[in-house]
Amino acid sequence: MKFTQALKAATLGLVMTLAAPMTHAADKTLIVATDTAFVPFEFKQDGKYTGFDIQLWEAIAKQANLQYKLQPMDFNGIIPGLQTKSIDAALAGITIREDRAKVVDFSDPYYESGLAILAPEASTIKTAKDLDGKTVAVKTGTVGVDYMKANVPGAKLKLFPNIDNAFLELATGRIDAVVHDTPNVQYYARTAGAGKVKVTGSLKSGDFYGIAFPKGSELVPVVNKALKELKANGTYDKLYETWFGKKPE
Repeated sequence: MKFTQALKAATLGLVMTLAAPMTHAADKTLIVATDTAFVPFEFKQDGKYTGFDIQLWEAIAKQANLQYKLQPMDFNGIIPGLQTKSIDAALAGITIREDRAKVVDFSDPYYESGLAILAPEASTIKTAKDLDGKTVAVKTGTVGVDYMKANVPGAKLKLFPNIDNAFLELATGRIDAVVHDTPNVQYYARTAGAGKVKVTGSLKSGDFYGIAFPKGSELVPVVNKALKELKANGTYDKLYETWFGKKPE
């Protein structure tokens, strides 16, 4: 009898030990970083944060019963913040790349992106070759920087921590073009930049965004499960259509 009771106690203890990390994740208020100058994924409007990433995370947190607090920060500080575990997760149009996957963990992909060229309405720039010798704005720490250095070494790169400032430079004629994530430049071209700038060419495709976490984070399977459920119940499609005007292909 004593042995049976001891075995039950040991088993219960093991179950509680295994369940503890997930309980901790559910009870803890997570610090979720985002770069709030990346329309239409994350930005501030009427004093509140909104955008596709923001609303997607809201849905994921609700689905997985997670408590969180948004932490706005510059994009180039997000990966270091995850490495030091000062933040628990991050959504900021973060491209899943091999070098990043060595130092942080990613969720399953949730958006297919790519790079595009944004140029003045009257510009003759159409391809990457046309950017040779031109002054091109890119966002610090992004795949746009890597692409331009590798494929158009003759371009004069101007780095910005905030892509909105790059758009302003383009509108005022201080630079020749902007190379950045396709959905972001497309959104700007049809809203604030309408009639002033145009998307002239696609440079790269096959890039995917993922939610980033510190290495070994217990949240990865939790978020992946919630993301899968949101895709299955139609919530993901509704959010996608709200922000991009069409359902995902």
